[in-house]
Amino acid sequence: MSELFGTLSDGTPVHRWTLERSGVRVRVLSYGGIVQSAEVPDREGNTTDVVLGFADLDGYVAHPEPYFGALVGRYANRIAGGRFPLDGRTYALALNSGANSLHGGERGFDKRVWDVAEVADGVRLSRVSPHGEEGFPGRLEMSATYTLDGSGALRIVYEAVTDAPTVLNPTNHSYFNLGGSGHTGGHELRLAASRITPVDAGLIPTGGFEDVTDTRFDFRRPRKIGSGYDHNFVLDKGVTSAAEEVAELYDPASGRVLTVATTEPGLQVYTADHLDEPFAPGDGVALETQHFPDSPNRPAFPSTVLRPGEVFRSETVYGFSVRREG
Repeated sequence: MSELFGTLSDGTPVHRWTLERSGVRVRVLSYGGIVQSAEVPDREGNTTDVVLGFADLDGYVAHPEPYFGALVGRYANRIAGGRFPLDGRTYALALNSGANSLHGGERGFDKRVWDVAEVADGVRLSRVSPHGEEGFPGRLEMSATYTLDGSGALRIVYEAVTDAPTVLNPTNHSYFNLGGSGHTGGHELRLAASRITPVDAGLIPTGGFEDVTDTRFDFRRPRKIGSGYDHNFVLDKGVTSAAEEVAELYDPASGRVLTVATTEPGLQVYTADHLDEPFAPGDGVALETQHFPDSPNRPAFPSTVLRPGEVFRSETVYGFSVRREG
């Protein structure tokens, strides 16, 4: 079911689709592929929106940088210096995070209006990213399919083809607050990750890997997440053809549980310490499934190169449930 959500300044209409199944209601926008809301019940059966967002289009246009709920690309996370080599040529990208490129540049996937078609239990968003958009090579035909399965889990499947060698690393940038409001530092996080990719002061990977044992990055057993995280965790499973569970976020107060399964090798955990009005620092937790930051400049990292004749496919599943104990 779709409805008009608003109109951009150039007159382009933006629509909203509502997906509902098994007690879960998710709303998706054609603007930015944004997950506007995800309403799920707590242990008492009370339903609350657990994704940060805005009630109208103006809110998203006025607050673009936190990427609330957005489909991020072509390249999620950072590329150092906004430059990368590919097949003997160096490509220069739009710089939108100091001297670096972040989340696809100044006008990435999150600020584009997507074509939307209804599919069984969901919607399929698609668009063509032309050669040279934000500096990335190749004409990219991209889609993202959002569906709710029989348990009410939100499944996002990304697919793409290109007519020239390029790099690609999309993700969803929802901020989750399983209590519906307030600071999320009391949420408990578990990750199937024994290493991180350490970063410098500019949040660019140093190129190495760091064991999480006896550090604040060790979430292999559930514990309160706290704050101060904007780091890529190296998932123990690596790249997989089918989505495997890698994370669990739990809110003891409401009983709500979020599980994350993915085909991706990395998970960026961001505790939103820099959010500002109308939200506050720590109001949400972003769990961004993706390849590693700056992979095009790091041969030791899993490759993000996509070539003609190949089909890119990535899948992430956000599952919702409750624990009955207090």
